[in-house]
Amino acid sequence: MKHKVLILGTLGEFTELVKKAKEKGYETVVCDGYADGIARTYADKAYTIPVTDVDAIALMCREEGVDGIITSFSDLLLECMVKIADKAGLPCYLKPEQLSWYRDKSACRDVLDKLGLPAPGFRKISVELLKQGSEEEIQQSIANLQYPLISKPLDKYGSRGIFIIHHSDEVRKKALQTAEYTDCQEILVEEYNDGYEFNMMTWVMDGKVNVISIADREKTEMEEGMLPLSTRNVYPSRFLAEVEKSATDILQNYIRYTGQTEGALSMQFFWKAGEGIQVCEIAARFFGYEHELTDMVYRFNMEELLLNYVYDNEYVTKMLEAQDIRKPLMHGAVLYFHGRLKQIQEQQAAYELAEDKAVVKPWIFYEAGEEVVAYGPNPYLALYYIEAGSREELDEISRDFFEKMSMTDPDGEEIVFRS
Repeated sequence: MKHKVLILGTLGEFTELVKKAKEKGYETVVCDGYADGIARTYADKAYTIPVTDVDAIALMCREEGVDGIITSFSDLLLECMVKIADKAGLPCYLKPEQLSWYRDKSACRDVLDKLGLPAPGFRKISVELLKQGSEEEIQQSIANLQYPLISKPLDKYGSRGIFIIHHSDEVRKKALQTAEYTDCQEILVEEYNDGYEFNMMTWVMDGKVNVISIADREKTEMEEGMLPLSTRNVYPSRFLAEVEKSATDILQNYIRYTGQTEGALSMQFFWKAGEGIQVCEIAARFFGYEHELTDMVYRFNMEELLLNYVYDNEYVTKMLEAQDIRKPLMHGAVLYFHGRLKQIQEQQAAYELAEDKAVVKPWIFYEAGEEVVAYGPNPYLALYYIEAGSREELDEISRDFFEKMSMTDPDGEEIVFRS
């Protein structure tokens, strides 16, 4: 019997997944609300249904005879996949009742607190208090937290609605800005950790956390007061020896509580010498626009892993047994370029950088004449996957890219934030 797989997502991140599935002889169905998603070009069938319309997609799965469902790279896609799989009777590594521990920042923090796992100090504040409460009541609600703080929504992802709070007189203003981004009645205020930051991707098999990669997540403060944005993720991390065991133990303890026994599991965390690790976020999916690095640096293909999980579990075991994060074949990084919300007129420099010999894959998200938008299908102005034989060489190439990158608006003004 020929397998038919639903791939939830049609943007650029999913093209390789569709191609890989077809190479394996599977019939491919793709679906989301983006009518122009490029992955549609490669699929056998494509549906334009918003991913949040769980009932409609579950019905389509039954009508199409789909026998597997895959997604990753986004918390919203993960949530919808779990709910669709449950409704359509498809295998999935999570059940809907487990979702809150991976989607609700408050639930995640509560588990970390209950298990005694290290995380920044936090408080939940009601939006009503922020609007109607006295200054004294607001300050009392965050008593004992150490500045600087950040305010963030409990239900959003992709750094949306997150603001830095440097002083007590900024709390109400910044927290109310965060409240504009959420449908919840509360927001989260937590201590801001300025230590080294890391992205860790793992796969759970038979209840055991298997580490696939740990990267240095480097950020830049684009404008004063703006939350620093991720501008370079580097594989492998310089601090593997310092963080691998502690980070793995934290995830092992976490899934023991949540009951996750298989599937994707990722964590963003902080580390300072002498202070150890603090958890930032835990997710049950892989990081978007980054999983390509595991293929570049280790020849560990995430699309292969996701497909084999659905249809060939024995091969997943072989993949995980062969992976050793201490033995990279080369050093790699993804460089992210963010910009101001303006119309792009000139981006010749971006195209020239795409031709650099260190670039494995360039990704320029806009055409000349298009307006940069904050939260649409294009998360960056551009990104480049680069590789080198050493960390030092990689750093030198990165500095060169950050110096040369440029896009300008019709008035000749620079759009790209300096990294």
